[in-house]
Order: sequence, then structure tokens, then C-alpha cells
Amino acid sequence: MDAANPILRRIYSMKGGADECREVYETWAATYERDTLEDMGYVGPAIAAETLASLLPENAVVLDAGCGTGLAGSELARRTEAVIDGVDISREMLSKAAQKGVYRTLGEADLTQPLAIDADSYDGVICVGVFTNGHVGPKALGEMARVAKPGAALVFTVHQDVWASGYAEQLERLAANGRIRVHRIIDAPYHEKEGYRCRLCIVEAA
Repeated sequence: MDAANPILRRIYSMKGGADECREVYETWAATYERDTLEDMGYVGPAIAAETLASLLPENAVVLDAGCGTGLAGSELARRTEAVIDGVDISREMLSKAAQKGVYRTLGEADLTQPLAIDADSYDGVICVGVFTNGHVGPKALGEMARVAKPGAALVFTVHQDVWASGYAEQLERLAANGRIRVHRIIDAPYHEKEGYRCRLCIVEAA
């Protein structure tokens, strides 16, 4: 992390809460891709998109949950013909995502709350960069499973620093309740220039 970058310092010290998260990302939108892709070596979107692309059916409709500026959506669009919808908490980030031209719809949403999306709506869900310090906690996994069709693939990253804060337990609960099947949890690169890794989770909605 560039210690001279005040936005990055704040990102890593966030305490959580929708208002703080929205404010930070509204400010960060203009330099987000430079800071993450160039300065941090952010490979999470490409790795997650490559994984989900291999699991989607033809004519798939996918939700990019916490889409930010559209990094994961763009990577998925390069690899598939999927129709992609995106949601994010920041209007400025959504504006950047819209410029990529890969989304059918984009909408504002707080992933810590129930989504205004019907159950069984998507053939796949991708979520990258959301499950990290001071952002969205493991309870959001239940909503992502809800909006996915039975048999749909869910691919998401969990930053190494927060994995121990209830993610394995939440996946176990959802599986025990018959809502998901956990296929693989892989230790994967995340921010290569900073040495951060993540858990790449591949789950099937039930």
C-alpha cells in the first residue's frame, strides 16, 4: 500500500457501515483503477471472472455484486457472452462502470441489507473486493445465494485478513440449511504487489 495515499490508508482502516463505505468510494472512484490495478497489482477480478466463466451455461445472466468500476464485469465480458447486471453502494463507482459498456443494468445497493432482487434471478453471481476490511460481512452470502437460481455458480473472494471472521462458519450454515453446496475454497492471489492473498470460493446455489 502507498502510505502517502490517504484514500488507501482510510480503506484499510475502515470500521464498517454503509455511510462510511459509500463516502470513501465516492471519493476513490476517480483513481480506483490506477490505485488497485497498477499500484496494488489487483488480480482478484480476473481470477474470479476466469473461474465463473468456466461454470456458466449458455445465455447466462449474471449479477456482479459490489461491481465497483466494473473490473470483474469487464473481465467476465471478455470471456463470455453473459448478460451482466451490477450493483454497488457508490453512485460514482457505478458511473465509472457504466462507461465500460458491459452491463445490462446498474443499480445502487447496500449489500449489508436485503437486495431488491427477486429470488432465483441469476445463472451466476460474482463478487470481488467486497468481503474485506470494514466492508461487507459474511451474512451477505445468504442474499447472494437467494438471488441465484438453483444450480447457479457463485464465485467470490474473501480477503485473507477477514477470512477468520465468520466466513467458513457462514458457508457451513448455508450448506447445512440446504441453501448452497460448497465446491472449492482456494488460496489465490489478490493484490500481487502487496503480497495479499484471498480465499477464492466456488459455491453452487441449491
